[in-house]
Amino acid sequence: MPQMFIFGLGYTAKRIAQALSNAGWSVEATGSDGTIAFDDEPAVLSALAASSHVVSSVPPSDGSDPVLDRYGAALGDKWLGYLSSTGVYGDWQGAWVDEATPTGGGRRTARSDCDARWLEMGARVFRLPGIYGPGRSAFERIREGKAHRIDLPGQVFSRVHVDDIVSGVVAAVETHAPPGAYNLADDLPTGQNAVIEEACRLLGVEPPPLQTMDEADLSPMARGFYAENRRVANAKAKRVLGWQPEYPTFQKGLVAIKARE
Repeated sequence: MPQMFIFGLGYTAKRIAQALSNAGWSVEATGSDGTIAFDDEPAVLSALAASSHVVSSVPPSDGSDPVLDRYGAALGDKWLGYLSSTGVYGDWQGAWVDEATPTGGGRRTARSDCDARWLEMGARVFRLPGIYGPGRSAFERIREGKAHRIDLPGQVFSRVHVDDIVSGVVAAVETHAPPGAYNLADDLPTGQNAVIEEACRLLGVEPPPLQTMDEADLSPMARGFYAENRRVANAKAKRVLGWQPEYPTFQKGLVAIKARE
C-alpha cells in the first residue's frame, strides 16, 4: 500500500488526504486533525521513513520553512509536494503570469524563499491563488456581513476551487509528474466584485455598496490582497499533469457550493 505523509492537515490538505485514502493510500499527517504532533520528532521520522510521498501545506513561520528546517534531512529520497502561493509573483498590473515568471518581487518574500527551497529539494510546487470551496466562499462573507465591493477598476485576481487543487495534486502523484512549479488556477481571472455580485444573486440578496479602500476599513492583510493585480495562467498544469479544473469559472464553483448546501 502506498503511503503519504502530509505536514499540516488544514482546509485543503484534509481533502487531499481523503482523496488519497479513498484511492487506497495509507495517509499520516501532522496538524490539529492529524495523527502525529509536528513536534513529536521520533514519530514523525518513523512515519517519514515508511512513506514514499510527502506533501507540505505548512506556511512560512518567522520568515522560514518549519518543515524543511526541522525535517528536511529526512526528505531527500521522497516524492515531494508543496502547497505554495501565486503571491510569489507579486504585482504585475493585471498581466498574465506563468511558472517562468520571476518570483520574489512581491510582498510575500518569505513564501517566495520557501517556494525556492522546495524547488531546490526537487518538489512539485503547487502555486495556488485565492482558495475557495464549501465553508470558505463568498457566501460566508455575505452572510456574516463581511463582504465588500471595492472601487478599483481593472483590479483582477485568480482563484481556484479546493476540489481542483485536490485533483491537481492527485494528478501529479499518479502521473509521476516531474519536479517543478505548477500553477493550479481556474480559467477566468476576474475582479472580486464580480464574485460577490454573483454570490449575492445566487442568495437572492442585494450586493454590498461600492466603496473606496478607506471606506471599507480593510485589515492590513486584505489591503495587501488588493495591492497586487495579476492573472495566473494554468496551461502547464493542463499540459504536463493532464489536469482540467472541474470548476473553470467562479460561476460554476459558486453554483456547485450552493447546490451542496
